[in-house]
Amino acid sequence: MPQVVQFTAPYRVTLADAEPFPLRPGHVRVRTWYSGISAGTELTAYRGSNPYLAKTWDEARRLFVDGTPRFSYPLTGWGYQEVGEVVEVADDVAALGPGDVVFGIWGHVSEAVVPVEKVDRQRLPAGLDPVHGVFSRLGAIALNAVLGAEVHLGEDVAVFGQGVIGLLATRLTVLSGGRVLAVDAIPGRRELALGMGAAEVFAVDTPGGAASAMRDHTGGRGVDAAIELSGSHHALHEAVRSVGADGTVVAAGFYQGEASGLRLGEEFHHNRVRIVASQIGGTPSALGPRWDHARLVAVFMAAVGDGRVEVAPLVSHVVDAADVADAFARLDTDPASVLQMVLRFPGAPA
Repeated sequence: MPQVVQFTAPYRVTLADAEPFPLRPGHVRVRTWYSGISAGTELTAYRGSNPYLAKTWDEARRLFVDGTPRFSYPLTGWGYQEVGEVVEVADDVAALGPGDVVFGIWGHVSEAVVPVEKVDRQRLPAGLDPVHGVFSRLGAIALNAVLGAEVHLGEDVAVFGQGVIGLLATRLTVLSGGRVLAVDAIPGRRELALGMGAAEVFAVDTPGGAASAMRDHTGGRGVDAAIELSGSHHALHEAVRSVGADGTVVAAGFYQGEASGLRLGEEFHHNRVRIVASQIGGTPSALGPRWDHARLVAVFMAAVGDGRVEVAPLVSHVVDAADVADAFARLDTDPASVLQMVLRFPGAPA
């Protein structure tokens, strides 16, 4: 019987039995090997802070409104960066066969039935450690943010937050020709940022603030663009302070609650700063239809496959799926000790 990660209430998560999934035409059955946990979005489900748990999303008007929340506990189907082996295909499927290893989005579940078109172009690159396939979604999020920053060769770009997505954004910014000034509160993550190619690193508690230190470092003009990925309103304010006049700030964190610490009457107003939201549901409008989610994933995974982006240093924990409660508790209470937490399902390669 398949098993699925289920949030039963705030701060309560377990591995529960699920109904078997029938194989339908045009689909393949995938046995999950590894599934990565998002330390941002999924913690909002774990903590109960996700806006979908409190309000209704009006799809037609694209507004959160008061009413019956869209989601309620128990929550299943979360998780969006998986790797597994195709074990069965429908009679009308020729693009994949049993034994193919694919990555994609089908949730924290031991077995899934997915449309073949969702994974037929997402085979794991030859020779790549299967665990590394769990970065496909996070890498796409990071690349989307970098594209939103419109990085040009020789520009200074501040990247606030050096968690998994921030570290990937640092590397992708460097590959795009930018000079990264990375900010994080945790010394070990600042060291990793240097390994990803950051030119300079700054602590959150830098005297006068990281933005002031960046202005000194750039001769007073500030950085050309900033990417904020920590999800902290205070960090977003500091990112606004870091850019020069008419600079761009890409707000790519999942901000929770009211924006305490974000003071829009200061540098934002006086320096005419442009704040751009980056969310994986869409690519930067300036790029038009040339870029979509599939292209983000393909470009990122190609960079992982050929070694331009090294993700091995980001895997801090690989734990059995049965230990999912301990995994989320650690992410919640001791985030400094974790980068990428990966769930391992039965049958995964040793």
